[in-house]
Amino acid sequence: MNRPPQSLHRALGLSDDEFAQIEAVLGREPNDLELALYGVMWSEHCSYKSSRLHLRRLPTTGEHVLVGPGENAGVIDAGDGIAVAIRIESHNHPSAIEPYQGAATGVGGILRDVFTMGARPLAVMDPLFFGELSDARQRWLVEGVVSGISGYGNSVGVPTIGGELTFDECYSGNPLVNVLCVGALPTERLVLGIASGVGNLAVLLGSRTGRDGIGGVSVLASAGFSGEEGALDDAKRPSVQVGDPYEEKRLIEACLELLDRGYVLGIQDLGGAGLVCATSETAARGGVGMDVDVTAVPQREPGMVPYEIMTSESQERMLAIITPENLEAVREVCERWEVRATVVGHVVEPLIDDDGNEVGMLRIRDGFDGEVLAEVPARSLADEAPLYDRTRERPSSLDAVLDDDPSNEPVGSTNEDLLSLLVDPGWVYRQYDSQLFLNTVVGPGRDAALLRLAGPGLPVSTRGIALSTDSNPRWCALDPRLGTALTIYESVANLACVGATAKAVVNCLNFGNPEHPSVMWQLSEAIDGMADACSALGLPVIGGNVSLYNESGGVDIDPTPVVGLLGVLDHLVAPPPGWNWRAGDALVLVGVRRAVGERSFPLGGSRWATRRGRRGGRLSEIEVSTLRATIDFVVGEVAGICAGMASDVTAVHDVSGGGIAAALAEMVAVTSVGAQVAELDDFAELFSEFPGRFIVATGDLDAFATRAAAAGVPMVSLGTCGGERLVIGSTVDLSVDDIAATRRGALEAALSALS
Repeated sequence: MNRPPQSLHRALGLSDDEFAQIEAVLGREPNDLELALYGVMWSEHCSYKSSRLHLRRLPTTGEHVLVGPGENAGVIDAGDGIAVAIRIESHNHPSAIEPYQGAATGVGGILRDVFTMGARPLAVMDPLFFGELSDARQRWLVEGVVSGISGYGNSVGVPTIGGELTFDECYSGNPLVNVLCVGALPTERLVLGIASGVGNLAVLLGSRTGRDGIGGVSVLASAGFSGEEGALDDAKRPSVQVGDPYEEKRLIEACLELLDRGYVLGIQDLGGAGLVCATSETAARGGVGMDVDVTAVPQREPGMVPYEIMTSESQERMLAIITPENLEAVREVCERWEVRATVVGHVVEPLIDDDGNEVGMLRIRDGFDGEVLAEVPARSLADEAPLYDRTRERPSSLDAVLDDDPSNEPVGSTNEDLLSLLVDPGWVYRQYDSQLFLNTVVGPGRDAALLRLAGPGLPVSTRGIALSTDSNPRWCALDPRLGTALTIYESVANLACVGATAKAVVNCLNFGNPEHPSVMWQLSEAIDGMADACSALGLPVIGGNVSLYNESGGVDIDPTPVVGLLGVLDHLVAPPPGWNWRAGDALVLVGVRRAVGERSFPLGGSRWATRRGRRGGRLSEIEVSTLRATIDFVVGEVAGICAGMASDVTAVHDVSGGGIAAALAEMVAVTSVGAQVAELDDFAELFSEFPGRFIVATGDLDAFATRAAAAGVPMVSLGTCGGERLVIGSTVDLSVDDIAATRRGALEAALSALS
């Protein structure tokens, strides 16, 4: 084996210390191919070497958790013999380079993560973050990313049912494209990515392997963009994978049929790091070795060398572990679905080391019985990457930012301020098909999405599942720990609006350069905030993703932890009330009016303050016991409606970004019925933001108030619905038509202004 040039490991993203660690693992010098394997598997994206230490603090278990972190997707038992798989991932750096393919392959990858578990993908959600639309490049990114998501998701036949859309200058050089997928399966079909049984076959299913995606996210996600803002190295473009949704659709159906027929013992997606990832991870989980013949891998480009074949992230590929006896049956199923099935490896016995321990080796061969090109312990690639406790340091400038209270900002036209906060993401979700499968009860644009839990091969059930993705980088830039906790609470409140009880959390932690001590402090604090909130609410974190090095020109993005929450309804036979109040209904605010210890209404981290250039101030603490009681009460009210019970509640909306004023205006825009609201205590109450409050419309105020009092939940009457204007005391007076037109056209106007 030839000694690689000393600089090669650095070109592959490995430090000198990591190179020395590889030598210690192997007991010799690695060759070029072996070094390439470690380069991708020990990358930040694949190994989480800067974050694993902190992620251990998250609660991950619960009585309904079937699969937690560490597998391709988390899985919970939803009841009635049905399990639900959920996963969230990022495709930030590829999307910044090639927005269409970066976003499209992000969808493809997350779908494979879910059907790898044996689940049929049911829906996708997409939290997206861009710079301000005054920059023409941002329009190119927005349109490319949205087209990529719609082009892939619509073609493969999975609905996109919601997400988020955030514009902020901090993302101008480094957009964030996060994608969540949820799927369902009969509980007995659950399968894991484990190789087992000496002599069993590793079968590569799906597309041929090409040079697109070599290094891919494993390289791009381990280094930020350098140079001028938005400047991209053309040499990185081949690292972006190219997707084929029709191949993916055939692959989904073939894999699910193979699982239904019991032909597959273990299965793994070829995502980040490609074939080396799938083979090493399945072998490591099973405690076995694996021999891989690189010459057997179907290739779509001539002259590919072993390191390209092993590390390519070409899309629409899966690795299945099967017995030799089932090979012909597997090929027959795959041929019927027009999916390529090729034996590329064998499960082999582990070696016994000098200490008597079993060591499963990954061997890369030139032919099944040919020369060994690389031989490394599978576990050293999959599970034994370096673990760093990087320096953490609270930013010295943060105190001054916290002391910059935006409450002293001069008040302008409240009407104009409110209109400026109204942006309907309808232009985005109109590009998506949200009704595929006809399971969507509540689609994009509401507090949370709601689906019937139904599909081919699933037991008959009246249950439903709800999904919400949430983030608040404005909060997390001020206080990443409290901001992340508040984001969890906000997401649980969103699920409550459609009657769902939160069951599990997944996360996508988008942060800047981990080599910056302030970024590692932000990440550690955010994880603690998530742990605090999830422990307080009894929620397990069953999976997630960490995306680091989100920086451009040395400037880090604001801390952006995105959370995806999965909720369950026991009975879904009728839709939730939504936002459509009726003329004559009473309007009430359910939940505490002020946060803990607050005599006024803080505006720190609010959308109102941020739009005025004020990014300072402090966040409001909340009382978790009161929050839980309020959410449980709202869940009970809405779940009863979904179960078919009569109710006086006609509309429910969570108070979130933009505060009470924005929540009321959004309901006005949707229902085309105005409202008359009494004078609030303080101007700042219009726009102050903290979770755990709901706007509820009811046709029987006395009956509703009686139920709230019995539940020990705070409630205050706001006014009545009706008329053609939204009037809030003496501060807001706007026509229904102006509110609806502004909200509906804001995003499209901003996009078209750049054409």
